[in-house]
Amino acid sequence: MATIEAIVFDPKAKKLSFGKVDMPSPPDKNEVIVKVAFAGICGTDLHIIDGEFPCKASPFILGHEFSGVATDIGTGVTHITRGDRVVVDPNNGCNVCQLCSGGDYHMCQTAAINNTVGIFKDGGWAQYCKVPADQVYRLPSTISLQTGALCEPISCLSHGWDRLIPVPMGSRVLVTGAGVIGALWVSALHHMGHRNIIVSEPNETRRGIIKKLDLGVQVVHPDELMAARSRDFSWGVDVCIDCSGAAPALEAAVTLLRPGGKLLVFGVAAPQARMSISPYEIYKKELTILGVMINPFSFVKSIGFLEAMGEKYLDYEKLGVRVFSLSQYAEAMQELRKGAISKAVFQL
Repeated sequence: MATIEAIVFDPKAKKLSFGKVDMPSPPDKNEVIVKVAFAGICGTDLHIIDGEFPCKASPFILGHEFSGVATDIGTGVTHITRGDRVVVDPNNGCNVCQLCSGGDYHMCQTAAINNTVGIFKDGGWAQYCKVPADQVYRLPSTISLQTGALCEPISCLSHGWDRLIPVPMGSRVLVTGAGVIGALWVSALHHMGHRNIIVSEPNETRRGIIKKLDLGVQVVHPDELMAARSRDFSWGVDVCIDCSGAAPALEAAVTLLRPGGKLLVFGVAAPQARMSISPYEIYKKELTILGVMINPFSFVKSIGFLEAMGEKYLDYEKLGVRVFSLSQYAEAMQELRKGAISKAVFQL
């Protein structure tokens, strides 16, 4: 059998290794084999590697954010043809439970996050990946494969936006965390016309990445927010989008919200993380706290975001995204963990 290059994760040893694996078997009737072009490293991947997020119990290939070219098509597939440039939604539902039939397939207890390509099935950190055909979407000619690798994170952002709206123009919006998700939120908010945006980030390098976007947003250390609050207790924000997953940042956000404010919990916190907030404060200010999990029915919207935002907002260099080969995985992880870059993407 032919072999391909891949990064394999051993969940018991919590170890990654680069080497050769077998080429995926031919596709079944409703499957597609994708020759991977670009595959991102998500913050969730780091949590998986650290043993902080559930995944397949036996060794497998990570990578749930990727673009590529369809090279082999099952006999029942009609919406994709060989040679199409595609992106892959890693999530699906069982389609028979109450959650799926009610439109909430992303909360399905047997599929969804429990069946994700790149978390519970072999994913895109390999030269080829076999996926269900109904999770494959054709890219318009106006979107490059490199930009297409951002489709999955943008699809999650799109779902978050659907949960958050309306956000009136003129609202003061705080984005906590300046990794790539924070940068993408800032870019999307600016694209949609919002200008009163503050980004809070403790890492100086990542603050610099947001400044490099050149969108005129205010970039501060978290301590500066609390200092502003202590000087003027009426100071606050209308919306906070947390991209850090850090309990202290979430606690601070509740304090900083103005009456009628909204907190969007977008970053993935460790399961054992806990936060302490005052129910009285939620009552008194009529606050709204919203959770966001993955990307139900939002991949088509995500492609729309990519096409509309274009290189002005999604240029890798501006966003602090660095490209690596699969064999450079150790360096990619190191650069990510120390905050030297906002995101790492493998180019195959």
